[in-house]
Amino acid sequence: MEAAELASGKGHRDENFPVASLIIRPEHRAPVMAYYRFARAADDIADNPDAPQEDKLALLAHMRAGLSGVGSPEAMALREVMAERGIDPVHAHDLLDAFVRDVTVDRYADWDDLIGYCRLSAMPVGRYVLDVHGESRATWAANDALCAALQIINHLQDCAKDYATIGRVYIPLDTGLHVTDLGADHASPSLRAIIAGLAHRTNGLLRQSAGFAAQIRDRRLAAEVAAIQRLAESLCDRLERRDPLCENVHHSKIEALVLGASAAIPTLLRRRNP
Repeated sequence: MEAAELASGKGHRDENFPVASLIIRPEHRAPVMAYYRFARAADDIADNPDAPQEDKLALLAHMRAGLSGVGSPEAMALREVMAERGIDPVHAHDLLDAFVRDVTVDRYADWDDLIGYCRLSAMPVGRYVLDVHGESRATWAANDALCAALQIINHLQDCAKDYATIGRVYIPLDTGLHVTDLGADHASPSLRAIIAGLAHRTNGLLRQSAGFAAQIRDRRLAAEVAAIQRLAESLCDRLERRDPLCENVHHSKIEALVLGASAAIPTLLRRRNP
């Protein structure tokens, strides 16, 4: 089995949050896209509902081989970018560890267990982008909070689809979740309360990342981060009020543009400190 056989056809414009948007500097867009293509290929492998587990693990191992030698084209292209930029390949290896976990783990015990997954699946993405821009690692704490929040928002939005298509459940079991409730056409009162409670807890992560954009030297990257923060806050508020099993939680393209611009433009126009 080849990785191309498992490709979903999903691209960076289909994601819930901006990826290598036109806001960031042109010289940084290609390295970010190299990481995205690597992540998308690995994600498509892990999330394919039909491929056998052993084939998925073999394909992910082939991607890992490409980070240091001969392997998948996406991994080899990323290896070249990381070498040119002097970027630590740990961000790519952590991400592959997350996808291996997706293949082998389908339940999470508690919030700490879920955050442990986010340390592999989400935090390295932002760290890589920061390293591409030459930003200080002092920004990593705020980055980690924001990236974990984005990951959990995606999990909550897609909780019914993940359960139906691949049998995977990211909602921690210690919340009192009845897993089969995720297969209903609308959330039970207890599931609604669980989702709202997790969204509220995720808003706590967003409060931790609220100052992230101001820590970033590159104003264009700061503007993109400010836009992502605003979009995440809006989605969290929706998840506290709406049922993702039967109501739309995602932003329309116009809503995302207006919300993102309302945060990005003031950040772009801010004055640099002397």
